[in-house]
Amino acid sequence: MTSSAKAENALELTDLSVAYRVTGRNRAVLRNLSLTIGQGEAYGLVGESGCGKSTVALTVVRYLPRNGSITGGAISLDGQNVMKLDAEALRRARAESVSMVYQDPGKALNPSIRVGRQLTEIFELGGVSGQAATDRAIAMLNRVRISDPVSVMQRYPHQLSGGMQQRVAIAMALANDPSMLILDEPTTGLDATVEAEVLDLIAQLRQELSASILFISHNLAVVSNMCDRVGVLYAGMLVEEGPTEVVFNDPRHPYTVALLRCLPRGGQRKDQGRLDTIPGFLPGIGADIKGCAFADRCALADDRCRSELPPLYDLGGRLSRCFHHDKAQALPRATPSDVAPVPKPAAAPVLRVAGLNKTYASHGHALRAVKDVSLDLRPGETLGLVGESGSGKTTFARLLLGLVPPDEGGTIELEGKALAPRLENRSDDQIKAMQIVFQNPDSALNRSHSIRHLIGRALKRLAGLSGKALEARLNDLVHSVRLTDRHLAVKPRQLSGGLKQRVAIARAFAGDPRIVVCDEPTSALDVSVQAAILNLLADLQSKEDVSYIFISHDLAVVRYLSDKIAVLYLGRIMELGPSEDVFSGPHHPYTEALLSAVPKLDQTETARIRLDGEIPSATNPPSGCVFHTRCPRKIGPICEQQEPPLSEAQAGHSIRCHIPYAELARLQKAVVAEPA
Repeated sequence: MTSSAKAENALELTDLSVAYRVTGRNRAVLRNLSLTIGQGEAYGLVGESGCGKSTVALTVVRYLPRNGSITGGAISLDGQNVMKLDAEALRRARAESVSMVYQDPGKALNPSIRVGRQLTEIFELGGVSGQAATDRAIAMLNRVRISDPVSVMQRYPHQLSGGMQQRVAIAMALANDPSMLILDEPTTGLDATVEAEVLDLIAQLRQELSASILFISHNLAVVSNMCDRVGVLYAGMLVEEGPTEVVFNDPRHPYTVALLRCLPRGGQRKDQGRLDTIPGFLPGIGADIKGCAFADRCALADDRCRSELPPLYDLGGRLSRCFHHDKAQALPRATPSDVAPVPKPAAAPVLRVAGLNKTYASHGHALRAVKDVSLDLRPGETLGLVGESGSGKTTFARLLLGLVPPDEGGTIELEGKALAPRLENRSDDQIKAMQIVFQNPDSALNRSHSIRHLIGRALKRLAGLSGKALEARLNDLVHSVRLTDRHLAVKPRQLSGGLKQRVAIARAFAGDPRIVVCDEPTSALDVSVQAAILNLLADLQSKEDVSYIFISHDLAVVRYLSDKIAVLYLGRIMELGPSEDVFSGPHHPYTEALLSAVPKLDQTETARIRLDGEIPSATNPPSGCVFHTRCPRKIGPICEQQEPPLSEAQAGHSIRCHIPYAELARLQKAVVAEPA
């Protein structure tokens, strides 16, 4: 289709219905979905996991799995009826008109083929070959702001950081100058600074290419900043749609209201009460829905809602599928429980780390992953670990757990007693005292065993229980993580991501641990499940007096749960102090940059501090202050020549910077970092 004959809309879905065939019958996933995306428009699609967002994306390009089928409706892509395209025409449309960027670039890129070959292949399919294809591939990598693209062309995907992989995936998607770009959770696994760079890149390329965008995400703040309009999907139906700013500031469907209330906003902390959650569960695929799909979870629902499907009411440029759209804001809030207790300052540390270092050998060079880290953790306290990928957060966690041994000289003490460097040399009591909850419960849970077996096995090994005592403790654990008895008989693959993470948390608490390391436990979860998991962690901490080491890229989540924050960069602590002091500032310039990169739900214009380049290699760290090569507040040669000490700026708050605390306060007074 030529540019002169461009259709009015880049994408039109009309009464689209999609079903998956499960156990011999079709089960509805999308139900009469209609939406349009104008030429050059960015449209956000939000909703809980399982509501049908990714199915929309796959349907547009007819990439549904074998058991998926379109059971009704029509799809128009740039004026072409996608349903009527034959195999060759569909291949051409995918090659020339529409591109897709997936959530996990590691899976989208072939691990056995160099980056350059994967990129040049796209140009070869378009009729460009040899040096011309190589030149265009290099130009495309430059376009997505990859430094030294010639070197990157020679690498395999695993040799690139997550942010670099995602930029390569975007380069591949944009290689054919598509008129429609579908982004399915493109920044979920990225830290705040890389996420901000990728989003800036997408916005810039959107302007250059005049491309239309379908942006799928559970991060409402990202959608708020990236999209002109937003659609809220629930049980395969559009329940609200309109200009993004209008919908997020004045939602007219109870489901949208509930989603927005799940977010920790305005610096909310655990000691100020629980986060709002959405009761109940999303209807399963193929569920027989007679009335409003949200009625069973909505406090405003009445008999009419349960028996009659609401139409999409036109409220003047926006839509709401709710009989009570004028009362949506009056949706009752979740009842807060007792707030989490503040750790007592006088309590002796449950964990004490002094002079911890970890050096790896990398191609004949020393790679210092953790350098001279010292800190302590009190009973019932949460230490938040933040920093970009490659800053040493996960390595530090592995050192604590004994999964890798530290260098000679450092010490780790648990309740006043030294811990052996290696896990196999620690006592059973020490092992069960320190447990971990991983980011991905799919990888952490054996899919071939039932939930009863997984938690019961942990109770046998960690708590030494059997018989009636085991059964009693099992039931107590299951109920404490808000699971029910019926969940015990099922296997992990039969549970949603949020339920699987609850199982992982129950297993971690099987041995009554003193410390639980939480490594990105909510990053892959939608906002409603995330709120439930954060409430659960706060409740368990209050009940068990357990301490957490909480690793996350989501700074609003870290602020909500943490009492104390450690900011890591190239394995060094750049800032350490009480959560509110670190977030409110004055803070280290690196902390300042991290906070400025966090997208705001209210689209408030704040000064974004852009860091040059990527985090340097730990095999050859910069001299002096390791942050000086990227620091926007570098003051001169002293930063290049002398490494600043970690000095106490005020009681309990330490900063590693040559700039005096009072001067940092003066420089940063105009910047208020307030993650949405």
